[in-house]
Amino acid sequence: LRQQSVLDDISTSLPALPRAHKLQKRAASVGFDWKSLPPVLDNLDAEMVELREAIASGDEQATVDELGDLFFSCVNLARHLKQDSEQALRQANAKFERRFRRVEELALSAGIDMQQAEEQQLDQLWQQAKRQLHGS
Repeated sequence: LRQQSVLDDISTSLPALPRAHKLQKRAASVGFDWKSLPPVLDNLDAEMVELREAIASGDEQATVDELGDLFFSCVNLARHLKQDSEQALRQANAKFERRFRRVEELALSAGIDMQQAEEQQLDQLWQQAKRQLHGS
């Protein structure tokens, strides 16, 4: 006989971000949660350290596992901030797209072939786009 879990009825067919949120919210409903923001942020830092260690080890599976843990911790942070992680990511996608399109325009007007450009040159274009599109 298997014990019932508060997680049992959370559908595995949900997209990953909303499922992570639901899993965490359900666990929190039985007291499995941090009560304040600082430990959530500390956990995010710890997951980043673990990801760096996994990358350095060259262990691809450990790297994927730690990357997943980092994503899961980011969802936890969003939940603690009372933000929708899906919406936050959509906004970040839109912001990246606006900025990248501006980088393409800047490169074209400067006669820069992005595929041949140095990383530093592309970063300068990115910083210029960020300044020009301040806040967007």
